Amino acid sequence: MSSAKPSPATYRNVLACLSAFALVGGCYAATRPPGVGFRLPFSLHPLLMTVGFVGLMGSAHLTKKLGGYTNTKLHGFLASGGLALSFGGLYAIWRNKENLGKEHIQSTHAYLGIVCLVGLVLPALAGVLFLHPDFGIDKTNKSYRTAHKWVGRLFTAGG
Repeated sequence: MSSAKPSPATYRNVLACLSAFALVGGCYAATRPPGVGFRLPFSLHPLLMTVGFVGLMGSAHLTKKLGGYTNTKLHGFLASGGLALSFGGLYAIWRNKENLGKEHIQSTHAYLGIVCLVGLVLPALAGVLFLHPDFGIDKTNKSYRTAHKWVGRLFTAGG
């Protein structure tokens, strides 16, 4: 991956693509199979997961590449919002399984989803506690930064 700072035009274009894909893809996935339509709470699962992981977390990663204080804080807000939406998607599918009386976490998809969500809590906590630009207790530590970046990438890509 390139660590080069994107130009404003590139940033806008990639952000637009991420946002469009997240919304359109999330809505598309939420209305599958064809003819069934949007079903609560099940349809919230793919919608919230796609908007959370692709739309917000993807935008957070891109925004961090711009550098600077404001973009670093925006990166944290976007990533945290994406994590919150993703946990909302987990709640939606959990609630759906409860409503249907089905067992939870019975597939590889479910196991990987849980691992990725729990795994993303780690870089979120590290970001707040150690790397926050205002009050991070070790915000200049390169090892924390590297671990935060690669753990976040790993689990975001897995989600």
